[in-house]
Amino acid sequence: MLTRIWNAVLAVLLALVAALVIAFAGVRLIGLTPYAVLSGSMEPELPVGSLIYVRAVDPSEVVVGDAITFKLESGTLVTHEVYEIDSAAREFKTHGIANVDSQGNISPDAAPVPWSSLIGTVVACVPLLGYVNAFVTQPPGVFMVIAGVAVVIGVSIVLELLSMRTPDKRVSETPAPKHMR
Repeated sequence: MLTRIWNAVLAVLLALVAALVIAFAGVRLIGLTPYAVLSGSMEPELPVGSLIYVRAVDPSEVVVGDAITFKLESGTLVTHEVYEIDSAAREFKTHGIANVDSQGNISPDAAPVPWSSLIGTVVACVPLLGYVNAFVTQPPGVFMVIAGVAVVIGVSIVLELLSMRTPDKRVSETPAPKHMR
């Protein structure tokens, strides 16, 4: 009975792990890169804690209204909305849609984004999954995942050893047929 329960729990865990591997790494096979949303500058469209999927595009494919991910000179990644494109200067003018001034107008970013800084455009957003991604890719989360795997392996080994030591009661409890008594 305990083994059946453990096998059911293990099947659910494996399905969850497979889904997370696809969400965090498998999508790279189809040209998407996942990023966790860490600030509220694009709320409610891209809520804090979401996982966004970014597809690399040629800068000439970007249109006004696209949410783009780009790299600042400091190396920080930012995802903001394009409100103007200067093709001659090869720059995007962007803003975070939640960054508003005292009159309620969206404040533009301080500097335009050079086309060379473009990572890509946002094609999908999964709320809350960014928290999981950020957790399992940081040292405490990595250690907890490793410990979790060790626990699963340990419990599986113990259950297997117990099943080998315990005789199958079903066989001994089954009465012999009449002609064998």
